[in-house]
Amino acid sequence: MAVDLTDFTAAACAELGLPTDAVDTAMVLDLAREVAHNTVRPGAPVSTFLLGLAVGRGGDADELAARLVALAQRLGQSNP
Repeated sequence: MAVDLTDFTAAACAELGLPTDAVDTAMVLDLAREVAHNTVRPGAPVSTFLLGLAVGRGGDADELAARLVALAQRLGQSNP
C-alpha cells in the first residue's frame, strides 16, 4: 500500500510533535533535486538534513535553501 507524500508528511510531523505546516515540501524537494543533479546523489538527503539543522538554529528556511541550491549549482559548474 503506497502512502502519498502529503499523508506521510502529516504523519511524520505528528510523530515528531511538529505542526503540519512546519515543512515546505516543495522547497525541500527542489533543494534535494538541485543537489542530486548538480553534485552527488547522496548529497540530496544530507543537504536537506543540514537545512533542517540550520533552521532549527533559527535560520530562515527559504534563504538557507536558496544558498544551498546556489552552492550545488556552483559546484556542479566547476566539476562538470
